[in-house]
Amino acid sequence: MAFADYTELSSITEKRFIPALVDNIFTSNVFLMRMKKRGAYVTRGSGGTSVVQPLAYATTSASAWYDGTETLDVSANDQIGAAEFDWKQIHAAIPITGRDESINQGREAIVNFVASKTQLAEMTIVDNVGTGLYNDGTTDSKAIIGLRLAVDSAGTYGGINRTTYSWWSAQEDSSTTALSLPLMQGIFGDCSVGNDKPTLITCNQDVYDLYWAKLQPQQRWTDKGTADAGFTNLMFNGAPVVVDGKCPSAHMFFINEKYLKFHVMADKNFKFTGFVRPTNQDVHVAQILWMGALSCSNCRMQGKLGAIAS
Repeated sequence: MAFADYTELSSITEKRFIPALVDNIFTSNVFLMRMKKRGAYVTRGSGGTSVVQPLAYATTSASAWYDGTETLDVSANDQIGAAEFDWKQIHAAIPITGRDESINQGREAIVNFVASKTQLAEMTIVDNVGTGLYNDGTTDSKAIIGLRLAVDSAGTYGGINRTTYSWWSAQEDSSTTALSLPLMQGIFGDCSVGNDKPTLITCNQDVYDLYWAKLQPQQRWTDKGTADAGFTNLMFNGAPVVVDGKCPSAHMFFINEKYLKFHVMADKNFKFTGFVRPTNQDVHVAQILWMGALSCSNCRMQGKLGAIAS
């Protein structure tokens, strides 16, 4: 069968290959995997022109000990603001040219061919989304704004200028080059308030190897859940330290996942469009579409080391 009926092929692709593609995308990256597992990957039916993230940045000033019939302070102070994050879109195409169709004659041949093309689309999305997680907004203005700007002490993030609003700054050390346990402890402590502390630490392989070398063999504990998901890790203060190949060199990110969310448009949550044929090309093309944004509601609880020498 030469698959003149691309409606059927679209149905097979959507039912058989796309669910596996989506699963593989989420299991390819430790940050994505953990975000989905804890319910921070949030689909939205509608969301306006941007994602508006409410922020709580101050305590209530009208609070004090009092005695008997003493007048109570009920004055208001600014406590809640909002950051705004633009929706970002990514696509991956699954093309089948007329030549491909002629070469892959027969039902099984064309289905296997589409399976291979879908796998290539999956690999491309994994690579692009992984890179986007650390995008600072300058490398690719069309990509999601990622951790490199969310976890920073300067710049404008979510429409809020950190020069004007210092409470919006993350904890950052961009000058110390030698990785040490006291250095890590210092930035970890800066990101912690009581039991509210970083829950995930990411770095590339070179920095991970430096951390590994700092530990005695009996200190090399791992997080079982993260390891079972296929990610090599070590522990630091109860947070798994994980290799992320997309993490920029010389960096180590101390992430409090509690304050991070992925907002995703429901109708473009790795949406498969089905195969269509342009009027001026001998090709059938399907698209996989995604639209969303990564937001942080409390940058002060995030941290990074940004100048580690390997």
